Amino acid sequence: MSGHNKWSTIKHKKGKTDAARGKLFTRLIREITISARSGGKDPDGNPRLRAAVLAARASNMPKDTIERAVLRGAGELEGEQYEELSYEGYGIGGVAFFVEVLTTNKNRAVAEIRYRFNKAGGNMGTDGSVAWMFARKGLVEIDAEGVDFDTLFMAAAEAGADDVEEGEPFAVYSELAVLNGLSQALETAGYRVLSVKPTMVATNPLDVTGDIADATLRLLTALDDLDDVQNVYMTANISDEEMERLAEE
Repeated sequence: MSGHNKWSTIKHKKGKTDAARGKLFTRLIREITISARSGGKDPDGNPRLRAAVLAARASNMPKDTIERAVLRGAGELEGEQYEELSYEGYGIGGVAFFVEVLTTNKNRAVAEIRYRFNKAGGNMGTDGSVAWMFARKGLVEIDAEGVDFDTLFMAAAEAGADDVEEGEPFAVYSELAVLNGLSQALETAGYRVLSVKPTMVATNPLDVTGDIADATLRLLTALDDLDDVQNVYMTANISDEEMERLAEE
């Protein structure tokens, strides 16, 4: 599970700019809007919306911005209508990618994603061509400051977690069915929850190094930078040493 979370850590460290913050807010607003549209505006009865609002608060999004996004999703304010889509493909070295999209323009989204794959020497796949290589999991990200890993691990395991991964932040994985309860249990135990969300984990990660690792992260970044893209998952597993090297470039 580690490769994508390590990359997220690198992105977090490199992305402390106004542009990065603006992009994060855009994604969070879209997620709040579509969550409220699909499951209602009450976070207590809509786990997906609760997770989206929690992530927005952890990112210091203003309360009125969150509320407007909820109301737009519930149809009480006018706003753009987003479509949820996913695309699949391969980079070089056989690394598979699964891309989740929220867009107001399907044709634009698919064209931009196909261009990124082609430019990187990869190719788009058909629906289902790589989805089977991933398992859907729940992910709770915990602020690592002042947190003892072993203590967190035990608390998470007791609350139904499958795995805990060290990093900045800590990543706690679970089955989707227990995600909401897990996050609430960790909050109650005093941990600072930064985000709660569904994710996708490669079932058989592919170890990559050197030029393939470079190319893989370039494609990952190129896809993630697209305005319509919400999440990008890959089957590549990149070692700590490789990640440290890439973070310095």
